[in-house]
Amino acid sequence: MLSFNMLDLKNLLAESIAKKLDVPKEEIIKLIEVPPSEELGDYALACFALAKRLKKKPVEIANELSKTLSLPDGFAKMQGAGPYLNFFIDHAFLAERVINEVISKRDSYGASDIGKGKRVMVEYSQPNTNKPLHIGHLRNDSIGMAISNIFEFCGYDVIRANLMNDRGIHICQAMLAYQLFGNNETPETASVKGDKLVGKYYVLFHQKAKEDPKLHEMARELLRKWEAKDPETLALWKKLRDWVIEGFKQTYKRFGSYFDVIFFESDFYYKVKPIIEEGLAKGVFYKDEKGAIVAKLAPLPDKVVLREDGTSIYISNDLVLTKHKVEHYKLDLNIFVVASEQDLYFKQLFRIFELLGYKWHSVNEHLSYGLVLLREGKLKSREGKVIDADDLIDNVSELAKREILKRTKLSKEELESRALAIALAAIKFSMLRVDPKKNILFEPEKSVSFEGSTGPYIQYTYA
Repeated sequence: MLSFNMLDLKNLLAESIAKKLDVPKEEIIKLIEVPPSEELGDYALACFALAKRLKKKPVEIANELSKTLSLPDGFAKMQGAGPYLNFFIDHAFLAERVINEVISKRDSYGASDIGKGKRVMVEYSQPNTNKPLHIGHLRNDSIGMAISNIFEFCGYDVIRANLMNDRGIHICQAMLAYQLFGNNETPETASVKGDKLVGKYYVLFHQKAKEDPKLHEMARELLRKWEAKDPETLALWKKLRDWVIEGFKQTYKRFGSYFDVIFFESDFYYKVKPIIEEGLAKGVFYKDEKGAIVAKLAPLPDKVVLREDGTSIYISNDLVLTKHKVEHYKLDLNIFVVASEQDLYFKQLFRIFELLGYKWHSVNEHLSYGLVLLREGKLKSREGKVIDADDLIDNVSELAKREILKRTKLSKEELESRALAIALAAIKFSMLRVDPKKNILFEPEKSVSFEGSTGPYIQYTYA
């Protein structure tokens, strides 16, 4: 039985058009695109590139094809639109065949070996160790875990990676606030998870710094002490870091996030010197008038890679870590799942590797995704106006319990277990059903509905 899916239909369409026009199928495939709106069909053939070969105007080509092309099975109709020819899939035809194949192949449906012998690393989550995981991390983890599973299903050797951003000025800001105002508070004495406790002091720092701007310089001094390996500073850093990581572990376990390898920024930042020297020697980097090391990246904006006081920044670490990842793990593909706010950053990072002449620079990919918004707007962790991951899971679990209790009575243990399973499905499906590049507004009440396009409905259908 033929395997019918969107990719197969695209190939069938390309074969029909290629045969009709006497043009290689490979050329036609490149010209078939997805229209900007559903009203324009499922596929569109742009005829501009065919004009020279066929010695006809693009509009003529589209018009003639609309009258003479025999549509392959799986297509309902075609429609000319100027120099484009739009094609509409017969969705009933496709659904019938896909469902039959799913029933036949069950858990192996969609599997392939196209990635056999290739290794891909997917880096996702990437939390800062100065605050709890938030709703944005749940979208990040959902995307990262999903594409990791897809790559694995296609035969790739997949390494799921996380990077803990455990050093830098933002970490020192939380440390300073705890140092000044903490009174030796601990997760045990405060009866809270360690990540929430440290996050409280990160928010407190920014509140206090509005009243006393000198705190910013004090935090920078703390960073200098940390990089100089001052024992007292390192002890405070380790204590708060351990509290946060323990909190992360609990949230990850609950949400189902897991990793094959976890990198820590503190293990790599200080190894940047050889790359800095290489960049200066090759003319890729230069020292500005203040003494900072800057990468020349035209046509992209220049990028500071090392501060004038010699302290490192995010990109300092990513230069070292990316090189380590690709070369140590012998990667064929290195994917960063990071929000769209960092689109320019990753273009700059990848451009540096290209200019340095690293042959593997092209294996790096940034999987960009849109922001998760609150009713009030964007997530703002500095002000504390953020939905913590734990709180969101709790909230959606409570909503799921209400829905369950409308339908049946369960023991307390079974109710808790089932509600959490439904809550996780609701959250993950909501995060994945939207195009990753689009911003989303998560609405808990809608997400737990047992009707419509929701995680619980998919669970119910499968069950």
